[in-house]
Amino acid sequence: MAKTRDKSSSKKKTRRSVAVGIAYITATFNNTTVTITDTKGDTLCWASAGTSGFKGSRKSTPFAGQCAAQQAAEKAKKFGVRDVEVRVRGPGSGRESAITALEAAGLKVKSIEDITPLPHNGCRPRKKRRV
Repeated sequence: MAKTRDKSSSKKKTRRSVAVGIAYITATFNNTTVTITDTKGDTLCWASAGTSGFKGSRKSTPFAGQCAAQQAAEKAKKFGVRDVEVRVRGPGSGRESAITALEAAGLKVKSIEDITPLPHNGCRPRKKRRV
């Protein structure tokens, strides 16, 4: 016996029209992730160096961060995003190149803020690396 689906229960995705967004760039030593949200914080789209086609140590390059930012900007334009506030977190090498890629993709950068978490003498840090 086949189940009939009630039309009221099936969800239909509505296209949101957002003019101003927030771009969160998380640049770690191994990867760069760009997430674009609306002003409330609901995620519109995201991209990373891994989803852009980079593998292994190439994910940590500035070029990979640039490609990830371009990919996220193209997705965000479909939602109608024109202006972004950029918030950067982490010490990675893809920080600056991701910001310039957002500008080059046609998004107007209104402000840039560094939200890297800094301890106020919290946990004991890891031992120093000996290379």
